[in-house]
Amino acid sequence: MSDVQTVNRGGSPTPGQTALARRIADGTVDPRRSTTIQTVPASDYTDPARWEREKTALFEKLPQVIAPSALLPDLDMAVPHDATSRPLLLTRDSDGKAHVFLNVCRHRGTRLVEGEESQCAKRLVCPYHAWTYRLDGKLLALPRPETFPGLDKSEMGLVELPSMEEGGLIWFSPDPQADFTDAQAISEDMAAFGTAEHHLFRRKLHTVHGNWKLIMDAFLESYHVTRLHANTIGPFFKDGITSGDTVGPHMRSAVGRLEEMENIDLNDMAALRRVVTFAYQLLPATIVIPSPDYLNIMVLMPQSEKLTLVEDFMLIPEAPATDKARDHWERSWALLDGGVFASEDFRAAELGQQGLSSGAIGHVTLGTLEGGVRAFADIVSQALRAAN
Repeated sequence: MSDVQTVNRGGSPTPGQTALARRIADGTVDPRRSTTIQTVPASDYTDPARWEREKTALFEKLPQVIAPSALLPDLDMAVPHDATSRPLLLTRDSDGKAHVFLNVCRHRGTRLVEGEESQCAKRLVCPYHAWTYRLDGKLLALPRPETFPGLDKSEMGLVELPSMEEGGLIWFSPDPQADFTDAQAISEDMAAFGTAEHHLFRRKLHTVHGNWKLIMDAFLESYHVTRLHANTIGPFFKDGITSGDTVGPHMRSAVGRLEEMENIDLNDMAALRRVVTFAYQLLPATIVIPSPDYLNIMVLMPQSEKLTLVEDFMLIPEAPATDKARDHWERSWALLDGGVFASEDFRAAELGQQGLSSGAIGHVTLGTLEGGVRAFADIVSQALRAAN
């Protein structure tokens, strides 16, 4: 076996993935491409009232990705998570089921698990009074139970939020009535990449001083790729050779790489990923980028109209077995997370926020290669109308 496994095939591409690649190979015009200039109001990115509507309608109600399954690779694991503005605790219980709880002891409200890193344990013990919970959230034991006459332990389990794990992604919603149908729509595509079988190599939380949609916009068009990324990944791509569509409310696009597509079997996932790079924009705010031999999953967690936390997860086909393999993945991580995403895409979002907040322009102007930005703005607006 080679030192570095370059591709986890995961399975055959979905018909939709193959169709996008075939459009690029055939030179078919992206069906999202407009023939006219379009605009999006600058206030969509700068208005605090608009952000409050998005927070209520999208981030307080819709299912959203919280992490890849690879964050919890083993049984009896727990990971505290605070970046959504609420104290969460992600666990995988002894039966392999993933859960999303509030990280709050039911006794006196103490934070149950401290820190930020994953922990391996069959039980969770509150540091204050040692109330003890199983990884499925059930209250297992408490000291001096006779001092709590009439307490029913079955009613004192951790508060669990609705969640779903499919296609290698863990989704959750703060809304007890959340409908996960739209989240399931993208699972087949994620399974085609073998997402659930990947190994988590690195994760990093970025603070971006920009509106969350400015970050999403960077992955909704290829007009910037050979320009903004001229010194990093730009030379690997054809200029403006792209296609896209939707999967439920989620957006899916593919950008042509420099490799020739003639005689490429577009029904072979490994071959397909060598000639096109997909990008997924999952409503409300998750970006999935399958590179030729690994996956980046970026979970956006807006804090205000001008501040967004982004957690970037890099998933690789298998844990590095040698120093050579580890060095290979370290270089890939440094290139994408630090060199491309943080230094270029996220920085562009920050500069855009500064410019739009100045009031210098009333709208952003979109050319025919940037139709995905307008399409996503329409999806968000539709979600806001539906919530109202």
